[in-house]
Amino acid sequence: MAALDLDLGRYERQLREQGFRAIAGADEAGRGALAGPLVAAAVILPEDFDLHGVNDSKVLTPLQRDDAYARIVAGAMAFAVCRATPRRIDHRGLHRSNLWLLRRAVCSLAVPPDYVLIDGFPVRRLPTISLAIKKGDAVTACVAAASIVAKVTRDRMMERYHRRFRAYGFDHNRGYGTREHWDVLSRLGPTPIHRLSFKGVGENGTVDVETVEDP
Repeated sequence: MAALDLDLGRYERQLREQGFRAIAGADEAGRGALAGPLVAAAVILPEDFDLHGVNDSKVLTPLQRDDAYARIVAGAMAFAVCRATPRRIDHRGLHRSNLWLLRRAVCSLAVPPDYVLIDGFPVRRLPTISLAIKKGDAVTACVAAASIVAKVTRDRMMERYHRRFRAYGFDHNRGYGTREHWDVLSRLGPTPIHRLSFKGVGENGTVDVETVEDP
């Protein structure tokens, strides 16, 4: 789990050696969920940021994520968080919504980035040079930071939704397709925050959620 062992800062160091200073990372959370928003974050970390405890959000415990989130939002040069509602995902499609959201997060940064590192796939029409990195949240500091900010933000939103829709277990499944969630969905039907375009959720759902990974 130790960030220093993974040398998460190597991409940023190489870019700073080339003259780039404001290096943003962008990532999203909630891509494969049956319910709830898609959330994207963009983060620019200062060069002297302490990376201890920063890592891919999926390998951190909830407490570790909360601690890292607090340090990131307090110490970042800039960060931005954006969300796409389930209705937008249903209307525009998951992948298009994902690209739009990542672009919007980067463009919402208070400090214009010199370079953008993105987890996964390329995003066109960004305001500056960018590079998509496979599993970027596991190998790049600013992308890992963005993954933490996005996931913590979304998890907190799902906890609030749990108060409205207690039967679905959003406080622990976060809207993902656990067996318990599918069972409740089959008995009670979808809530207003379910993604009706996903197969098995709405009557006309076509997106196969088994092919969509938790980012």
